[in-house]
Amino acid sequence: MNLAVNFDKRELAEGVATSVVKVAEVLANSQLSIPIYQRPYKWQVHHVEQLLEDIARHKDKTAYRLGTLVLHQHMEGDKEKHDIVDGQQRTITLLLIVKAILAEKEKLGLCKSEPLRQQLAGLQLQMFKPEFASDASQQNIRRNYQAIRRRVMRADFNEEQIDFLLNRCELVKVTLSELSEAFQFFDAQNARGRDLAPHDLLKAYHLREFSQDDEPLKASTVYGWENSNTEELASLFGKYLYRIRSWVKGESARYFGKDDVALFKGVNLDNSAYYPCMAAIRIAHHTVDDYNAHFTRRIDAHSMPFPFQLDQVMINGRRFFEMIGHYQALIKGGIRHKGTAKPVGPLADLDGFAPEILTVLNSYDGRHRRGDGYVRLMFDCLLMYYYDKFGATDLGRAIEKIFIWAYSLRLNMQTVKLASMDNHVLKYNLFRELRDATHPQRFLQYSLPVVEKVNSSKTSDVDTLFRKMGYLTGDRK
Repeated sequence: MNLAVNFDKRELAEGVATSVVKVAEVLANSQLSIPIYQRPYKWQVHHVEQLLEDIARHKDKTAYRLGTLVLHQHMEGDKEKHDIVDGQQRTITLLLIVKAILAEKEKLGLCKSEPLRQQLAGLQLQMFKPEFASDASQQNIRRNYQAIRRRVMRADFNEEQIDFLLNRCELVKVTLSELSEAFQFFDAQNARGRDLAPHDLLKAYHLREFSQDDEPLKASTVYGWENSNTEELASLFGKYLYRIRSWVKGESARYFGKDDVALFKGVNLDNSAYYPCMAAIRIAHHTVDDYNAHFTRRIDAHSMPFPFQLDQVMINGRRFFEMIGHYQALIKGGIRHKGTAKPVGPLADLDGFAPEILTVLNSYDGRHRRGDGYVRLMFDCLLMYYYDKFGATDLGRAIEKIFIWAYSLRLNMQTVKLASMDNHVLKYNLFRELRDATHPQRFLQYSLPVVEKVNSSKTSDVDTLFRKMGYLTGDRK
């Protein structure tokens, strides 16, 4: 859907209304609300300062467009609400700017003209009052508000800028009556080059794919997503899920970007045809739901988790969010051991060389270098994939195999780059070996070459382990 920038209010499609609105009009809409599925307010001080600089720089223009505001118009009881689907960050920042102006206008002698004073007085009464449960939102709001107040108190901030902000700064407002259409518009707009993280695009896509039966679960499902640490979500997708799913297919996996989100889109079981290849997924989907709905409370008080697999066909909608939560829990539960403390969860009580391997990986001298980080990432991804497939069965031996496979790259190369990691995986693709294995033994019997000469530095503890395990025959270069 393409929007022209010069138009009066008009209908682009049934249930879709567009208009160009002034900032004052946006903020005076008491029906605006921040829905529970929205991500927290995450703009930092530098984003706010950039917006203020843009406004000040263009103050001589007759009008200045600030962006798009996508709203979902619906009834809640007997009240009409306009949920912000896209444009929340900028709208909340504009609200903070006006609140700072209202707080300082008397002290600084701002807004001496009667029309502007009346407009601000009216805004103060009509402005929407969003609420934020997220600690991250509240912290960013407090920090940004203080930065805005400092800017408002500067001598060069004057009545002209306030009038320009309220009456000549504009947004393109898109109002949709169907939530699914609002998310589709949001997804399409952000897929065309706007700066949004790939996992945020996936959130919008899978919200749109929720089935009618799952609608009551949408708010609680997405609430958990939005209260996840953003960096952790980006890491889960970019470092682990994207690379594992790509490497299993024998494809390069260097940077996770918008062009790769299709890797996490799959089938909608409510709308897809009843193909035989979907039968097992459909049976698992409904069996888990039926068990949890009818037996959990009545018989054993235990719920049945969905049997997710890292390389499975993606199930759109609710299952996508559940899958992400499942792998977040797996990493937090100890499958990615970091630090010097005793391993917990799946990595506790291992046999063979595995305990020593984990100790060395978290303590050898060169472990903090970027190249060593790439090698550790290979190790962690393959370990995660093994545990996802075979659980704790022969996990100690699997760790030994994965260690030799990953860290032979480190010992063989003086400098390890991102391309080195990717090329090593594709040349010795144990992900595909593991994918095809129906028993741990097939994977564990894969033959790995020995290291004949060590070309790396600050890896003496790794060298020692390789020699003890019979995979290092030569000396250092």
